[in-house]
Amino acid sequence: MTKQSFHTQIVHQQINQSEATTSKTTPIYQTSAFTFHDLDHIEQYYEGEVPYLYTRENNPNTAELGQTIAQLEQAPAGVASSSGISAIMAGILSVIQAGEHIVAAQDLYGGTQQLITKQLSSLGIDYTLVDFSSSDAIEKAIQSNTKLLITESITNPFLRVENLKILVEIAKNHNLKTMVDNTFATPYLLNPYTSGVDLVVHSATKYIGGHSDVTSGVLVGHNDLIALANKKVVGLGMNLSPFEAWLTERGAKTLALRMREQSANAKQVATHLEENDSVKQVYYPENVSTRGNGAIVTIELAHNLDVATFFKSLGWIKIAPTLAGVETTVSYPSKTSHRALTEEERENLGINDYVVRISIGIEEGDDIVSQLNEAIANATTT
Repeated sequence: MTKQSFHTQIVHQQINQSEATTSKTTPIYQTSAFTFHDLDHIEQYYEGEVPYLYTRENNPNTAELGQTIAQLEQAPAGVASSSGISAIMAGILSVIQAGEHIVAAQDLYGGTQQLITKQLSSLGIDYTLVDFSSSDAIEKAIQSNTKLLITESITNPFLRVENLKILVEIAKNHNLKTMVDNTFATPYLLNPYTSGVDLVVHSATKYIGGHSDVTSGVLVGHNDLIALANKKVVGLGMNLSPFEAWLTERGAKTLALRMREQSANAKQVATHLEENDSVKQVYYPENVSTRGNGAIVTIELAHNLDVATFFKSLGWIKIAPTLAGVETTVSYPSKTSHRALTEEERENLGINDYVVRISIGIEEGDDIVSQLNEAIANATTT
């Protein structure tokens, strides 16, 4: 078979069907369980000869989604779960147990940070949050019981691009595992696994699903780690429903088209806003990949603007606590994604009341720019 491009691979992902099944798309296997011919047939499941028993353990739709993202990330295995946070938790628990230690980037998404600092710490898992832009800070945080380094390929909300080469070198020198959240970059822009990262996680709710109609997560990586993570997904009830897996897989087929358009629009918006005197700072990454730099633009409005008026003046641009649908939306990190952090923690990260994260959609780029201009102008004149 000839080598396929990313665009072609993602359109043609499908589980193997029997000769009697010729559906153009994978059906939704909306069933809680699978039936067996006899007792020998049941034993074949436990011997690995039959793939499905009970949907909490496995299902053709969830299996297909895990396989799809694994292939796009160029990793050998993948598992789907009920959300991005559950995928992150499954990945952590495949490496860490009580009494061991995590070193995590201090600028992680607020939900991930809360998972580590509140939920997992209550289970006896220790952690240190540090500035991952400093290799010395990472090195100093590593303890004798450290097992895992966690970061994001493009951080939320200030879009710092992680140096994966240095991260992997540090991990290898200390015999540690690495996990990278690749949600903002997607497999279209970056493949952290090919840089030596052990586990790559996605909130597939975002760009992989792409249409704001599903909540799901995917974890990919080494076969042995994914096998352990799958046991956590099954044992802790973090499985994804067949219908949501099907929706995510359907959305994924247009990932390349959406990311190409959204990244181009984001570049246009970032370039324009950099010239606006009412915008104090524009955050938009550079040199992420040859395909683009992502579809998120974060701005800090000038401090003389009325932020409430800005949000009220957005017109057709929606205010949302999440990102990555086909529509342009804005969020307010201090009140949504990083709300659970203390004011001091937000200040240390640079998240103040003037920071706005913009998730760029597939609309005409000039229309996005015009609507943002109107909102900024209204907030400037009040």
